[in-house]
Amino acid sequence: MQIKYILGILLVIVLFSSCDSSKKVVYFQDLKPGISEQLIASTQITFRPEDKLSIVVSSKDPQLASLFNLPIASFRAGLASGAQNSNQEMSVYTVDAQGDIEFPVLGKIRVAGMTRSELAGYIKDRLIKENLIKDPVVTVEFMNLSVFVLGEVNKPGRINIDRDRITVLDAISMAGDLSIYGKRNPVYVLRKEGDKETAYQLDLCSAKQIYSSPAYYLQQNDVIYVEPNSVRARQSTVNGNNVRSTSFWMSLASLLTTITVLIVK
Repeated sequence: MQIKYILGILLVIVLFSSCDSSKKVVYFQDLKPGISEQLIASTQITFRPEDKLSIVVSSKDPQLASLFNLPIASFRAGLASGAQNSNQEMSVYTVDAQGDIEFPVLGKIRVAGMTRSELAGYIKDRLIKENLIKDPVVTVEFMNLSVFVLGEVNKPGRINIDRDRITVLDAISMAGDLSIYGKRNPVYVLRKEGDKETAYQLDLCSAKQIYSSPAYYLQQNDVIYVEPNSVRARQSTVNGNNVRSTSFWMSLASLLTTITVLIVK
């Protein structure tokens, strides 16, 4: 009877451990059907120093529009968001350290802090007001936006951004989701803001916390880091044991044998 009692206690311990582990793996545990969570105010990516962008001006008069376009040059597709060919022909501007670009005819333009649509509207308005082109169409595209996902995800590395808004959930999805060994809480988002590096903590188990975080919408060059859980950490040690390893079960069998012998005596 004593042996059965001891085995029963061990079984309960294992079951409780399993339940506790599942609580650390499941996303959005506080999300209830029919109940909406408030999203943080949506933010668009804005231009920063060292960003690369393409600006193309078109018109019914192509010859006139060509005065406001840079000479077309080869641009490496590995830097372009969503590029599929090995090389693309692009007119590329680089934002300088002061946040400016040098635009044909119009001269220096402060682009730092502007969104794509704001910059396109600004250039279009100036071309019309200064009687340079009557019917300009201005297209602005980001060329080198990316974020980085590191740690316990299935496909760590650099992820190119091909739209103005991208969330941390988008980036994790594109990285193949967290592995079973990745901590859901905390997940870190590291962001350079001016001359400072800010670290945000996210709890993927809590929808409310994720949706209200300033790091829910990502910015260019954000780094997402997923810590390894205790199981993965133990695997990195020479003598680490875990419930998936042969050594764990051998140790458990040895313990039970010792207990049985002591009881029989």
